[in-house]
Amino acid sequence: MGEAGQGLVPGIERSDEFTVAPPLVTNVGGTIGSGVLSTPGMIGMMEGSASMLVYEQLPEGQATVGFEVCIKHVAAAAEGAICRTRATLREVVEGRNLRFDRDVSEGERTIGVGTHERRVVGQAGPPTA
Repeated sequence: MGEAGQGLVPGIERSDEFTVAPPLVTNVGGTIGSGVLSTPGMIGMMEGSASMLVYEQLPEGQATVGFEVCIKHVAAAAEGAICRTRATLREVVEGRNLRFDRDVSEGERTIGVGTHERRVVGQAGPPTA
């Protein structure tokens, strides 16, 4: 595998908006009476934006895989809420380990915050939606 893309420089950022809707919703087994953004759903949205941020910068034939998340889910977002996830590349280690600062917000309110790490790997084919 060759060197990771030259566009992988600390500080690059991507934001994506999403609506809190199934399959991102949980009602915690009926214990809270309404649907809210689930922690696994929130983390999935965080990983997706980090993956696409760097995929756009990598040479053909390379992609990334996640290998660590350290996320705090600090507030609820109700079903139907419009949220924004932001990925900021904080550090590139040895040309292939990527460390991100992550957050999810609903307007000015922080919903989730933390870090995420991905590794550049060879890729068998184009990503599927």
